[in-house]
Amino acid sequence: MQAFDTEVTSCLVDLAPMLLEQLDSMTDRMMDVLSRTEPSYRELIEASGEELRGSTRDNLEHGLLALVGAPVADRPALHAAREIGRRRAAQGIPLEAALRAYRLGGQVTWEALLTVSAQAGGRHDTLLLQVAGTVWRTNDIECAELAEGYREEQRRLAGVDEETRRRVLDGLLDGRGDDPAFVRTAADLLSMPLDGRLMAVVALPAEDDEPGLDGVGPELLRHGVRSVWGTRSGAQVGVIALGALGANEVRARLQALTTGPVGVSAPVDGAAMVSSAYRLAETAARTLPRGTRRVVTIDERLPEALLSNSPEISSRLVGQTLGGLLALPQDERDVLLDTLAAFLASDGSPTRAADELYCHRNTVMHRLRRIEQVTGRTVADPRARLQWQLALLGAQHGRPAARSA
Repeated sequence: MQAFDTEVTSCLVDLAPMLLEQLDSMTDRMMDVLSRTEPSYRELIEASGEELRGSTRDNLEHGLLALVGAPVADRPALHAAREIGRRRAAQGIPLEAALRAYRLGGQVTWEALLTVSAQAGGRHDTLLLQVAGTVWRTNDIECAELAEGYREEQRRLAGVDEETRRRVLDGLLDGRGDDPAFVRTAADLLSMPLDGRLMAVVALPAEDDEPGLDGVGPELLRHGVRSVWGTRSGAQVGVIALGALGANEVRARLQALTTGPVGVSAPVDGAAMVSSAYRLAETAARTLPRGTRRVVTIDERLPEALLSNSPEISSRLVGQTLGGLLALPQDERDVLLDTLAAFLASDGSPTRAADELYCHRNTVMHRLRRIEQVTGRTVADPRARLQWQLALLGAQHGRPAARSA
């Protein structure tokens, strides 16, 4: 931003607090105008209004701070304009619309200057004429940067084919994230930051064998979140760069899209951790029954994960703990297994188990005695209850427990 003479600088410093108070109304005006006049932005606002509003407010704030001479070295204006150009290209906003939106920001800033000057009694109006040229020249320069960033992203999108994306994603999942040269190349090819907080995702096919997360990449991008997706071992896999949305918000978006079991990792710092994050996400996904429409982390499925990773032990645990029950006729077996699952899910309360099963407490007590007789274990033994719970998980029998959860 151009340096002003002492009198103009003093004027801007005087107006700065009033200008910053206008930020919310400036943002509201921009969102309103874009929604009414730009169809592509109207669609973006409908899909991710909060993300666009937040970035718009940030840009206006940085512009005001730069105008009044406050330090904004953490994100130079030209760099910010170029990044917005890249993002709008990736989001499918036409370049002409993106440029009109950026010029609207200059107009709204100038109108805010006139408004606060009038509130201050109009004594700064003459001095503001010296500022006008700088506001518009700066806006033109930043528009040029936005256009260059936009074209860079277009060239990148045209030059990176699916095979290249697959190789990069495979490299991240296979542990090449600890190679700085690979990470720099991958970040450039994907136009995606790989040095910040990342999340691995594994989506198993739904019951109809369709992708578990259809259209997830474009949906996240509309919210300013970059990601890369592919397939591996019959599953849809992805790495998400957590940025505009936090981990919980991204998970909520995934939950809204999923048609099958999905495992996600906890956020990890940097590409070097992606491989281990992927393995945990895959294990979490594979603990869910086929057809389940849930998004889970490994921490929510630790007992199931232990059993699924040790099939021999799981089979032995089920056989040794439930073998007698499993050998009963089907009708009696199912009733006793349902009763045991409800009893354990009710923290060992026969009364609450009876409520879950819609029967009398005495009926539950009678069935528990039959379970003790068949299995050779007692309901009063904490170790027996633990083994029963794990065995039910291993046998994938837990309908009452699932309802109470």
